[in-house]
Amino acid sequence: MPSSPSSSVQAARAAVAARLRELMLDAGLKGQELSARCGWHPAKTSRILSAKVAPSDADIRAWCTACGAEDQVQDLIATSRAVESMYVEWRRLQRNGMRKVQENVYALNERARLCRVYVSNVVPGFFQTPAYATALMRSITQFQGTPDDVTEAVAARVARSRFLYEGGHRFVVLVEESVLRYRIGDAEVMRGQLRHLLTVMPLPSVSLGIIPFTAQRSVWPLEAFYMFDDQHTVVETLTAEINVKQPRELADYGKAFVQLSDAAVYGDAARAVIATALDSLG
Repeated sequence: MPSSPSSSVQAARAAVAARLRELMLDAGLKGQELSARCGWHPAKTSRILSAKVAPSDADIRAWCTACGAEDQVQDLIATSRAVESMYVEWRRLQRNGMRKVQENVYALNERARLCRVYVSNVVPGFFQTPAYATALMRSITQFQGTPDDVTEAVAARVARSRFLYEGGHRFVVLVEESVLRYRIGDAEVMRGQLRHLLTVMPLPSVSLGIIPFTAQRSVWPLEAFYMFDDQHTVVETLTAEINVKQPRELADYGKAFVQLSDAAVYGDAARAVIATALDSLG
């Protein structure tokens, strides 16, 4: 596996190495003993433990077998495979503009039967109006200093809304009330966006919950995340897209989504929160 300039990727590799070390210690083995059981040179064990090289799938299987921890194989392999693709900087993804990224997300939505979404910052892309998407993507382009293809990128983003109406897709969305209040664009843009949310709420494919400011919560506000079926979660930070595919972490996001859902209001109560945000725009 090639080295990466991202310190987050290196940290993920080190985390894999740390878990392998724990298995070795729990089994009461030293490096030489483990190497002998695996049938390779002790220098290879040292390189794996120092995260200088990434273990192959076969290496992980041999390591876990040597430690009597065969039940850890699947999870460790998934973690190791995900390292290189887990952390991708937006500037690298969008070095030629934003359109290509939107087309990639379109493909994710097209494949997924169930898309569960939690947002604490902006309205999800498949719910965005063209005016809202334009204001948001223009600010992102200016902040990052990447090529301006906002018109094309907005068209690609808004195209995702087709899955609300066709193809047997299901969208379960949780929105923090703050998202309804943040001014992306001017007041008129926000009015159009909030009215659009009220329009899509009755769709059979949509479940929209709003987490009010006053909600009693067991999970604190988190970064926005998008769960595609039970196979892939995308977490969005300021600087990067984080792709989560490791079963243990996917389970954590699923658990968080359930608890966040408990704090949300739905139906008439959700519409009332959106209506209040609309009224605040004057």
